[in-house]
Amino acid sequence: MGRLSDQLKGVLAIASAAAIWGLAPVYYGWLRDFPPADILAHRILWSFVFFTFVLWIRGRLPALTTAVTRPRTLGWIAMAAAMISCNWFFFIYAIQTGRLTESSLGYYIYPLVSVAFGYLIFGERFQRLQYIAVGLAAIGVGALTWGLGVPPWLSLILATTFSLYGVIKKRIDAGPTVSVTAEVLLFLPLVLVWLVFFARTDLLSWDMVLLLMLSGPLTGLPLVLFTQASQLVKLSTVGLISYLNPTLQFLVAALIFAEPLTRWHGLALVLIWIALGLYSLVAIRQER
Repeated sequence: MGRLSDQLKGVLAIASAAAIWGLAPVYYGWLRDFPPADILAHRILWSFVFFTFVLWIRGRLPALTTAVTRPRTLGWIAMAAAMISCNWFFFIYAIQTGRLTESSLGYYIYPLVSVAFGYLIFGERFQRLQYIAVGLAAIGVGALTWGLGVPPWLSLILATTFSLYGVIKKRIDAGPTVSVTAEVLLFLPLVLVWLVFFARTDLLSWDMVLLLMLSGPLTGLPLVLFTQASQLVKLSTVGLISYLNPTLQFLVAALIFAEPLTRWHGLALVLIWIALGLYSLVAIRQER
């Protein structure tokens, strides 16, 4: 059997990353007894261990030192760390409170929120279909707000924090693995204080410790795969296959966690799927 082409390697990499992200709620569901803050602390700790190991293997630890010793870069890294930590916390919170459907909705909305930020912050201009896509997503969120009587705050927080994370990352002059390692490094002192003085140590056992340690590679591996895919295939391909993530989250919520799905959720998802279809069509045309 011949070697895999770069195109196929890239597709397999992004599909694997999206599958890990999409099925991660099953893993976090096993940790329901732990407070979300404890899980977040362990996720940051073991992510730092994983990323540091990856940088050491690649001989790039000096780049980490450079990133955290430049005041301007460090400021952007601190803001990025705040956004991704907030995103991680509310993702865990969504799973533990039986609101994974809202989480999946947030990650469907995310690329469209990014389009809006591109327009507002960077002055980017788009084709008419992209504006229609953003409008349809807004109508979907509005319909869900009307039907439920309250805005889907969890979805909006997840979409907004991850979009702002992407905006801030544009300002950071460092590789993706280096910058993420620096982000978790900044929170490491707070994490260690939390784990020593405030975390629920009575819930820990050897099997639970090993399970919590798994959060490191579970966080880091898909990022490495995502980075590899971005270098090997078109961005439109990466974007389209990435929708596997919220789709799997939605299926896990409905089929495994048995979360209730109202007609308003269904209407919002249909409108957002149409919006994503239009958005993806334009992205494919632009890359061609």
